[in-house]
Amino acid sequence: MFNPNFRYTNVIVRSLTKISASREIILNSPLIPKWEVTLRREAIVQSAHSSTRIEGNRLSLDQVSNLAVGREVMATRKDKQEVLNYLRVLENLDKLARGKAITEKDILNIHRMLTEDTLENSSDCGAYRNRYVVVGNRLTGEIIFRPPENEAVPGLIEVLVEWVSSDEAKELDPIVMAGIAHYEFVRIHPFVDGNGRTARVLATLILYLRGFDTKQFFCIDDYYDSDRPAYYSALQSVNQTTLDLTDWLEYFAEGVAVSIDTVKERVVRLSSERLRKAKRGQIALTERQMQMVEFINTAGKITSGDIQRMFKISRQAAHKEIKALMELGVIKSQGVGKATYYILD
Repeated sequence: MFNPNFRYTNVIVRSLTKISASREIILNSPLIPKWEVTLRREAIVQSAHSSTRIEGNRLSLDQVSNLAVGREVMATRKDKQEVLNYLRVLENLDKLARGKAITEKDILNIHRMLTEDTLENSSDCGAYRNRYVVVGNRLTGEIIFRPPENEAVPGLIEVLVEWVSSDEAKELDPIVMAGIAHYEFVRIHPFVDGNGRTARVLATLILYLRGFDTKQFFCIDDYYDSDRPAYYSALQSVNQTTLDLTDWLEYFAEGVAVSIDTVKERVVRLSSERLRKAKRGQIALTERQMQMVEFINTAGKITSGDIQRMFKISRQAAHKEIKALMELGVIKSQGVGKATYYILD
């Protein structure tokens, strides 16, 4: 049985505490919109952009967004296909482990989906490496890491899969479990190409199956991409003799904390303190209504004129939007006549 070597430090515990607090706010927010699909979509697009960019993809976030909605972009076929593959995997995350337990077959399938029509040799797609590879710095040519021999790969993956499904692993915090699996997969380096992307999807899938991010609202890949040298440095911080994962797990937990805090801040902007205390439950809002609530949280109030300018709509249409929010009990009016404005109820 795989037995990960690490210790809980103040840094890890602090990050886990922050994560727990942010997640609680997100899950219990009274203003979760009807367009949860939009928030999920944004996170998936950001993940696809960041995770492929880490490995050299040249598409911009705008180009990835356009590809996600079926628009054509000017880019190489390989760059576009890598992004489309990643989008497809994340969009089908709930189907990747049908039995709620990740198997070796699932991992091979994830790699096949991620690398389809992008590798020089199609036989490498969804198959363990049959030739030795090393991890090196593309700019300097320096060899950074030498993974296990080809022959050892199937056995090492089998042991990792057994651990992921074990009671011991499930007793760990989901963040710690996902971080361990991420590193061990990168260390084994089972494929000729696409190991990093597969490792990041594996960690995301573990968090999903553990019930941590079932709505797929947050994107940790953006944290890695924002400082790629730090990401690689954290992976390389693990001593290959002791395989002590502590430093890596500090980095990984901090990344999740930063990523989920971004989601929390957005949700907080959409919730008034009074609504949270009232515990009215979740209120479904349209995208336009969400923008109005965000405006109030920033400016303190909103007027009919503000709404007309925001959405380029008539006075009558603005009043219709106001009436809908008032009927939901989200806002209330202040002042009279032309001086009327609206605040959160």
